[in-house]
Amino acid sequence: MRIEAAAAAPKTAAAPASRRVDTTFDKFHDRYSLRTLGLKTSPVRALFAVANRPEVVSLAGGMPNIADLPLDVVGASLRELVDTHGSVVMQYGSGQGEPDFREHICEVMAVEGLIADPDDVTVTCGSQQGLDLVTRIFCDPGDVIMAESPSYVGALNTFASYQADVVHVDMDDDGLVPESLREKVAAARRSGKSVKFLYTIPNHSNPSGISQSVERRREILAVADELDLLVVEDNPYGLLNLDEDPLPTLKSMDPDNVVYLGSFSKTFAPGFRVGWVLAPSFVRDKLVLAQEAATLCPPVFSQFAISSYLTHWDWRGQIRSFIDMYRIRRDTMLASLAEHMPEGTTWTRPSGGFFVWLTMPGAVDSAAMLPRAVTKLVAYTPGTAFYADGRGQRNIRLSFCYPTPERIKVGVERLAEVMREELEIAETFELADGRRRSRDLGPGPNLA
Repeated sequence: MRIEAAAAAPKTAAAPASRRVDTTFDKFHDRYSLRTLGLKTSPVRALFAVANRPEVVSLAGGMPNIADLPLDVVGASLRELVDTHGSVVMQYGSGQGEPDFREHICEVMAVEGLIADPDDVTVTCGSQQGLDLVTRIFCDPGDVIMAESPSYVGALNTFASYQADVVHVDMDDDGLVPESLREKVAAARRSGKSVKFLYTIPNHSNPSGISQSVERRREILAVADELDLLVVEDNPYGLLNLDEDPLPTLKSMDPDNVVYLGSFSKTFAPGFRVGWVLAPSFVRDKLVLAQEAATLCPPVFSQFAISSYLTHWDWRGQIRSFIDMYRIRRDTMLASLAEHMPEGTTWTRPSGGFFVWLTMPGAVDSAAMLPRAVTKLVAYTPGTAFYADGRGQRNIRLSFCYPTPERIKVGVERLAEVMREELEIAETFELADGRRRSRDLGPGPNLA
């Protein structure tokens, strides 16, 4: 990071007279690529070290709860792998991923009605790397990516690292708004921009919790086809539908124009870092080359470990167990919000996944409020993290996946108390100014 000097530094003979010379603690700062300008540290990240103290109820992170995993079965399977196939599972592997494992991935996708060929699957180090590889092979600096409003912070960071511009598409309680997508793409193209793809999480979106209705999915795909726009579908939560059967994936509805990202982080365990990309063959070939350039091959041991788990354990029953657990936590959070939140507060009611998206009344800034919330022993993620354009000040993402129901109740009650105090302060200063301050606070989905 460069730090502006308080006084001008002496000029050297080699430096032009007009060149500003700044002081810095990093001697390499002049050697970094322009791409690193997109790599930004969150201003609230330091607070999370405090938020992870046991006395703080963290409703911030999206960490899966793996307490119900059969760790004895997993442990025995890992030991057997090393004993019987150690020389294979701890060796380099295919850049595309192990063939048998790709067949297992196709079996998992079939639960959501997605019938795929293992040859079209590329295994990645989590779906996050899959998104990185997709962005790498499609995007040049200045290209435009359409994304939900709000959108997943990890995706926004990836897009920024490749110097792509993000344009947010409006959402309502059925998901992306088709007419907004059409208008935003047309506007970007009129300005001479190249629009590369639409990025969407149609099932239980992170952060909003909203799921696109089946009819809305058809409309979005029709608009994408009309505009010749690629769709990138990120689906980490699709099997965690808490109220009904899984919805059809976009990929199953339009196989030729959708690149699909999947992950075992939410339905098995995130520590193995295994995801995948299902893409048309020409795209797959580029992904494999990019994968080999990045990592040579995805982690072989992790692939064999998950294959063994899928073979020897009732993984469908395990997912049902996760669903039952997360449903209790979600229902607890929704009931607690209804009981404790100040008047005028709204929030989404997710049918699955991990998150609730909350919109605060008044002119309260969620990022500015976070330090005070942590002092009251509750943490959350401010809404500004999920926008590329600075919106989201009034919004909060709340996670119900990891805390126990009892902790969720305590956390929501503490958060409501902090919000009431902030609203009183905001009201006092607004009245003192004699006017209401008007700001575009970008509430995103705002459901009662």
